[in-house]
Amino acid sequence: MKSPVRPATRLVLVRHGESQVTVDRVIGGYRTCSGLSELGREQSGRLRDRLSNTGELEGGVLIASNFSRALETARIFGPAMGTAEPIQIAGFGEHDPGPDLDGATFAAYVEKFGSPNFGGDPHFDVFPGGETVAAFHLRVGSALSQVLDEQAGELIVVSCHGGVVDAIFRQLLRTAPTGIFDLWTTNTSITEFVLSSDSASRDQRWRLVRYNDAAHLAGLRRATNESAAHETSSTTSSTTSSKTTGTVVDNQA
Repeated sequence: MKSPVRPATRLVLVRHGESQVTVDRVIGGYRTCSGLSELGREQSGRLRDRLSNTGELEGGVLIASNFSRALETARIFGPAMGTAEPIQIAGFGEHDPGPDLDGATFAAYVEKFGSPNFGGDPHFDVFPGGETVAAFHLRVGSALSQVLDEQAGELIVVSCHGGVVDAIFRQLLRTAPTGIFDLWTTNTSITEFVLSSDSASRDQRWRLVRYNDAAHLAGLRRATNESAAHETSSTTSSTTSSKTTGTVVDNQA
């Protein structure tokens, strides 16, 4: 007798809208995150309008990290899913810089420690007193495993961060934990994975359906500090060698 085939699990990752800490050029961990910028709220509103029109995420389970920027994003687009309030799971938070560096300026960090290399040894203390890349990946992976177990066969939508998208992308597709490639995840973009619905399979594999789907942002400016961001990226190019974490890198913060 065949085992019943359960519906496929859909995992959708939504990167938060542009954060105020990115505009202010500071490292924004969960302690000092000040939510979205004006542009970030506009981006999130664009996503809400898209989802209202398409219904593509309707009825999903909505989860958000404990960072203000991820929660605010989820609360803006959540009603288009039919969800009043997201479930908060701290495990989906961005790389923790630790209490000493949380809230420090990007410039002060680089002046003291130099440009970080997130694509190197995952056990190196990129943020002294904070999480290593290895610890960050373990935390995100643990949160993901629990959610996938509890919500198997459901549409799961997680409002999270660029670094979290990178970590989950690498884990589900079984790629190198650091380096090899870069992900430049756009604010409020949609990334979707689907797990095989064949419950009899011993080696179920995830399929990447879409990455960085941000069609709803067409015609909208990319970033509040776009010219400044370009200048910074040219002077701290090694900082962007891997998008494993984003508390220092504009693309992830």
